[in-house]
Amino acid sequence: MSSELFYRSIAELAAALDAKKLTAVELTQAVIARTKAVEPRVHAFNSFDEADALAQAAASDARRAAGQSSGPLEGIPIALKDVIAVTGQPLTASSKMLKNFVSPYDATVTTKLKKAGAVLWGRLNCDEFAMGSSTENSAFGPTGNPWDVTRVPGGSSGGSSAALAAGEAIATLGSDTGGSIRQPAALCGVVGLKPTYGLVSRYGLIAFASSLDQIGPFARTVEDAAIVLGAIAGHDERDSTSFKTDIPDYRAALAQRKGPWKLGIPKEYFAEGLDPEIGAAVEQAIAFYKSQGCEIREVSLPHTKYCLDTYYVIATAEASSNLARYDGIRYGHRSTAAKDVVDLYFQSRAEGFGPEVKRRIILGTYVLSSGYYDAYYLRAQKVRTLIRQDFLNAFRDVDALLTPTSPVPAFKIGEKADPLAMYLLDIYTIGVNLAGLPGLSMPCGFTKSGLPIGAQLIGQPFREADLLSIAAAYEQAHDWTKKFPSL
Repeated sequence: MSSELFYRSIAELAAALDAKKLTAVELTQAVIARTKAVEPRVHAFNSFDEADALAQAAASDARRAAGQSSGPLEGIPIALKDVIAVTGQPLTASSKMLKNFVSPYDATVTTKLKKAGAVLWGRLNCDEFAMGSSTENSAFGPTGNPWDVTRVPGGSSGGSSAALAAGEAIATLGSDTGGSIRQPAALCGVVGLKPTYGLVSRYGLIAFASSLDQIGPFARTVEDAAIVLGAIAGHDERDSTSFKTDIPDYRAALAQRKGPWKLGIPKEYFAEGLDPEIGAAVEQAIAFYKSQGCEIREVSLPHTKYCLDTYYVIATAEASSNLARYDGIRYGHRSTAAKDVVDLYFQSRAEGFGPEVKRRIILGTYVLSSGYYDAYYLRAQKVRTLIRQDFLNAFRDVDALLTPTSPVPAFKIGEKADPLAMYLLDIYTIGVNLAGLPGLSMPCGFTKSGLPIGAQLIGQPFREADLLSIAAAYEQAHDWTKKFPSL
């Protein structure tokens, strides 16, 4: 095996572990060493526990020696966004509000990864309470993009995408409320998958907008994404929105489903505001699929122009409700400057939350307030239904949609100070969340200055196997996933 174990895929490493060419302890040591070497420049982690990770790895090696390996994730170091609960580990949501909070329980996805034998490694930086598109809103400072550390890695799961791209983990988990897996995956040149709403349990995920949030994997390859998704998907009684459906073998489906497919190209996603280099790279991806016998059709999603407005009404309303629990009394940051109980509530929230979180709480409280609920929140929910119907209408004629993931490549840290300019970065991703659909971002090239470009595939509900197969066909004919940043 190469000395650069940290850039190998799960599939490659699992084969080496099974063949006893490598141990989980050796792999974990390589990842820890890599993290220590590059973390001062990348800052993908909020915290990590070396001793705990090595103990997990040693236990994995013992299971393998006893013939009790749990599958392809056995002994593989996977890092989690700091909004996903792991017993005994910090759970901060990158916020001062939860700076000293330690989780007393495991999220369902955490339990599933442990059962699969994965080595859970570290807590990854993100925009505070997953609110942002650049990972600049973290109370612990911004994360740098491994391809150019002066630029953002995307957000809100920027730590998850940056850690993977930098070789600080073999795979990672993030959460996606409006593009927070797909957009950073595009900006960091990795694969990011947002599953269908309800496919992966949200139990143990710090809530931002409960009707939009989904946990999903970041991976080096489509095959790796299929492996991780297979481990974390499935019904969970503890999540009332979890859907009862059969979970296929996503990895096996990659070999079984070969197309050709009918792909829709939404005309609204190739309009003003799209960076020309990104547009050209996605057009080349479209041309590839056409050359493989796929039928390419232009489709229309006419309510796309209302997506941004609809999203920022619904998401902020749900955030306002979800974040009301952080009161400085039961847990979280407690102000020492308060004069009485009421002042304690105000002061703790004022000190504990950052500017972007406060902005969204205020907006959400306003749209839910008496006299405005019908005009904003209720109307937004009606428009959301129309947006979902647009997608379902398109899927009558095509198997999946192909679009850009982000309208721009990674930009300089501090460059976009205007909140609206930041919100516009989600224009191609938020519709997927509003409609509850699966979406995948895959690398499809680089700008002239060497920054990654991502293409987005949008699939039908619970048809992740098809989505992964379509992405794998492109990936196998290109070498984008074999290029790494020179940190």
